[in-house]
Amino acid sequence: MATRYWVGDFFVDLTRNQITSKNQSQTIPPKALAVLTYLAKNANEVVSHDELLSEVWPDTVVTPNTLQRSIAQLRKVLSVDSKYQSYIKTHAKQGYSLEGEVRWQDKADAESFVRQDISEKSGIASQPDTALLVTETVEASKSFKVEPSKTKDSKKKPFKLILSIAFTLVGLFLIGIKYLTPSPSLNLSYGELRSLTATDNKEFAGVYSPDGQYIVFLRYSESICINSNIWAKNIKTQKEVQLTRNMGTYSSHSFSKDGKKLAFIESENCNKPITQKKCYKLMSLDFEKALESPQSPSLLMECTNSRIKSPVWLDDNNVALLQELSNRWKLTSYSLADNKSIDIYSLEDGSLLDYDYSVTDDLIALTSIHNNGQYYIEVLKPDGQILSSHQIEYPPEISSLRFIYPNFTPISKLLIFSTGRQLFTLSYEGKITNISLPLDEPMGSPIFHPDGKRMLVIKGTWDSDIATISLSQITKPQLTPIAVEQVATKKNNSKLVPLILERSTLAEDDAIYQPNGELIAFKSDRSGDDQIWVTDGKSARQLTYFPMDTYIYGLDWAADGKSILVNANNMLTQVYLDSSQKNFPFGQRVEQLFQWDSEENTALLIARIKGVLKFVEFNLNNSDLRVVTDKKVNWAFKSEDGRLIYTDHMDRFWQPGPAEDQLIEALENQGSDKRFIIKYNVIYGINEESQLWSYELNDGIFKILGNTPSNIDYLTDLNHADILLTIRITAKKEVAELVLAD
Repeated sequence: MATRYWVGDFFVDLTRNQITSKNQSQTIPPKALAVLTYLAKNANEVVSHDELLSEVWPDTVVTPNTLQRSIAQLRKVLSVDSKYQSYIKTHAKQGYSLEGEVRWQDKADAESFVRQDISEKSGIASQPDTALLVTETVEASKSFKVEPSKTKDSKKKPFKLILSIAFTLVGLFLIGIKYLTPSPSLNLSYGELRSLTATDNKEFAGVYSPDGQYIVFLRYSESICINSNIWAKNIKTQKEVQLTRNMGTYSSHSFSKDGKKLAFIESENCNKPITQKKCYKLMSLDFEKALESPQSPSLLMECTNSRIKSPVWLDDNNVALLQELSNRWKLTSYSLADNKSIDIYSLEDGSLLDYDYSVTDDLIALTSIHNNGQYYIEVLKPDGQILSSHQIEYPPEISSLRFIYPNFTPISKLLIFSTGRQLFTLSYEGKITNISLPLDEPMGSPIFHPDGKRMLVIKGTWDSDIATISLSQITKPQLTPIAVEQVATKKNNSKLVPLILERSTLAEDDAIYQPNGELIAFKSDRSGDDQIWVTDGKSARQLTYFPMDTYIYGLDWAADGKSILVNANNMLTQVYLDSSQKNFPFGQRVEQLFQWDSEENTALLIARIKGVLKFVEFNLNNSDLRVVTDKKVNWAFKSEDGRLIYTDHMDRFWQPGPAEDQLIEALENQGSDKRFIIKYNVIYGINEESQLWSYELNDGIFKILGNTPSNIDYLTDLNHADILLTIRITAKKEVAELVLAD
């Protein structure tokens, strides 16, 4: 079977899953290429939808939307002057046809798909097709005929011409070596995937010790989801050791170069919170002593007015970490010897996203978002000297707004990251390449063992259900202030048993009632990726078919109940009940969709603008953007009469006023990460003591309504009789090892 062919001026290489034109190559999902190839075999003929579905997806039940997405991907790549219909033509109610010349080729020959003049190319091409380029030049020289001449000068011309051609070939060869040499590649062959911490608890944030003998990880109790202990496991003997004496809210950790110490972040509630609810401490732990008996970590530095995260030990006396100031992240270095921090790298009009450090190369690679809204990969020395900065080129299979978290690999100038069920490499020049490894379940970005033959990954699932509880089961008479205080100090022993509406072994969330209807819309992972589903209480059906590794943060019904606005892959999409979709160009990364006013066609969002999170109101009609407040916002909602309520990063409730935003003092200490909703001009929320409460906006009456189950993740909606909840069932995480085949 031919594995290479041309569609007009587009070169299709099935062995690489690539389409190339004008020296620019794009990696295409295999199924989309299979659609194109079948259309190419039947060029200029109409191929029905059913024929394409049965040919490309045999023995698999898929919807026409799956085929439509593949066609859309192909049209985008095969576009000519932005006219997507130039090659693939739609025939209403019939199918598709590929219009144009198709030329097949089993192997590379003298004909190059690079059709520009050699002098224009200057030997620079994006693909390693030097052989084709040189062959084309040789063939051209063979066909060039020199007419004999009787003059002495004319006798010299053939010699000069041959010499010129020889120099040209040598020059092209040297240029080819310099520019056409393939980028560093990482060919991984899957050996086995084995669990290292298969327990009933949750383990993650695993790293190898510098000598490769141990893995160190966090272990959370199933009953306590916030606090953890740091553990170590000897890979050879399988012996586990608890390293920390007491549980705490610990971050990921990093070894010193000699392997004797660990650095990590511990967070806790501030005694006197002023600018933030949590205080952050950079801690160290003597690893060798902790292997003998659990130790109490030592405090290196404390931050009460800024957040810090991702500590990485650069050398024995310096620890790098990300620090947030004014909603922007910068890279700093803390010196143990001097007890002070210095800035390594920051962006004046942008923000840093993530970084990794290579002990072998003594280099830092970090990802960032610049003031043009694009993502970059920067490589620098620990002293802040920038060695390179390139925009990251996203392939079609990764959302262009997705953050990536790459780690160093044993291959020079190459990093690796995961988007869930797919692995990719990232070069220092910003080139992304897909690694074909069978990941049947989502896994975090891998960390290589010092020997380079295996990798640590974090895998697992979050299992939550859609549930409802009758308000009549919860509602109690108004409690006195003394009674409220007494309830708050007692352990919640509520025996309320919620009614489970939708259940799977994966995550269900964000359930909301259909306005003027009987449906409930919700997000579910049950099909392998985040998708929107609807249920009538008896059966559920999948409404969206977003691509692999999709993630959804927020959805809301239209007022007429006929469509849903979804934040999928950081982009806004309107989904109708027949599964048709409409996309809204925004140009910014949408982090969270709170609410959609379909009548005014505006949406309350958290958007990332030039790397900084902003709480905005977006007009979907004209793409106007209005920044609501510069405060950090956790959750927001508008009442039926248009009053805006939001909580800040300290879980305090605010309402915009005529001159400045007003704090709702009656709701002091009632905020939590369980969200809130507004119905009938009444705010409903669940506090940190798992109590459901209400606050009437019109008369300012606050009530504790009653206790709720302690395993509630979120309050998502309410009607006159019931509340909708996300109930946490289990949160399974474990450290695993991908062993690579020789």
